[in-house]
Amino acid sequence: MTRLLRLVLALFAALLALPAHADELRPGYLEFSQQDAQHWKLVWKAPVLGGLATRTRPAFPDFCTQSPPQARVEGLVLVAESRLTCSKDLAGSRVGLAGMDAAFTDALLRVAPLGRPVQAARLTQDKAMVEIALVPDGWEVARSYFVLGIIHILEGYDHLLFVIALVLLIGRFGMVVKAATAFTVAHSITLVGSTLGLVGLAQAPVEALIALSIVFLAVEIVKQNPEAPNLAERAPWIVAFLFGLIHGFGFAGALREIGLPESDVPTALLTFNLGVEAGQLVIVAAVMLAITALRRFAPKQLRPATVVSTYAIGITASFWFIERLIG
Repeated sequence: MTRLLRLVLALFAALLALPAHADELRPGYLEFSQQDAQHWKLVWKAPVLGGLATRTRPAFPDFCTQSPPQARVEGLVLVAESRLTCSKDLAGSRVGLAGMDAAFTDALLRVAPLGRPVQAARLTQDKAMVEIALVPDGWEVARSYFVLGIIHILEGYDHLLFVIALVLLIGRFGMVVKAATAFTVAHSITLVGSTLGLVGLAQAPVEALIALSIVFLAVEIVKQNPEAPNLAERAPWIVAFLFGLIHGFGFAGALREIGLPESDVPTALLTFNLGVEAGQLVIVAAVMLAITALRRFAPKQLRPATVVSTYAIGITASFWFIERLIG
């Protein structure tokens, strides 16, 4: 067994360990919205996976008292709403999440006081509490959702494998750029349309179709024949656009479960999408770099490495498809 084959088999084993519902590892969403001089509405959305739902809780100053939370489960997200009664203004005090050191995912924080700009921040293990500012940075929402978009494409394993498979299928920089552009345009259309409620599909079939799109690309890669290129090779931007529409519904589902700041929807949507594109470009660049290196230093290994990697990707996506199909 060659060293290359061992490496690819290790990749295959790692892929099989990924969750069947690849979008489950999402950040939480914590919102403080002021109702009047003394009362705030507290909304906490925590994904079941990742430790946020079981290991963390909203944290706020001692001069605030909390009503009993009204909790419900929506899909794989715990949603809890309550009311805070505070004896003085929250400006200058710290809010966030207690127990973040035991969680595996991050959370978005949004603070919406009356008469002042909205404040947004990303809560992590190293920064679990944030001071509420009198004059918050207007770019915080943009930065938070941009980072969220990058993380979602890099940790959304089904979207990640689709982009990798698309690059493996094409293998040429110019065609990759065209296909990536088509994919971007398509998922931007359905992401915006679905998030704004203009179009929509149930999330379960969307996730199954996303897995099926990866299987389709894997089959096309294995069937490649330089003397008789198939449609996916001749016009990859068409395939990328059609499947991009489906992936856009997946991105929108993730964004809905995390939550959008009501007064900053355009900014959040735009920067989330830009973050997805930035993450996508990182993936494309990394795969193209690997292909270029193999072509230059080990050209005979390029096709075997592509085929074995494709089988690993295809089998993983098939497993996801069956799991999502049967629920």
